[in-house]
Amino acid sequence: MRSAQLTGFDGAYLRATGLVEVYRAVAVEQLGTDLFGRLLCERGLPTGDLDDELLNAARAVTLLWYTGSWPGPPPFVVSPRAYAHGLAWRAAGLVAPATTPAGYGSWADRPAEARVR
Repeated sequence: MRSAQLTGFDGAYLRATGLVEVYRAVAVEQLGTDLFGRLLCERGLPTGDLDDELLNAARAVTLLWYTGSWPGPPPFVVSPRAYAHGLAWRAAGLVAPATTPAGYGSWADRPAEARVR
């Protein structure tokens, strides 16, 4: 099962994040090579056809892509870059808080007034 199948984002977009190899390393370390290999070989989308171990692995990898964090135990954020490129932000049409030039606390500044013509 590939990440594109799990996330619904195409492979080109996932590669453009620059996190494919980082996430592969995290998944292998956390799942082990055997379970990770089984997950890669799975062809169908996560359905009732998967055993519990494989389904939990698919959920963990999906969460990794969407949030930049591994569910644990213990849960952890992979990196600030992984957080910023989490697919959840893209899916919601947002930018991750505190990752744009305006940065933390920018909410305290009054926004520019819109001109009405």
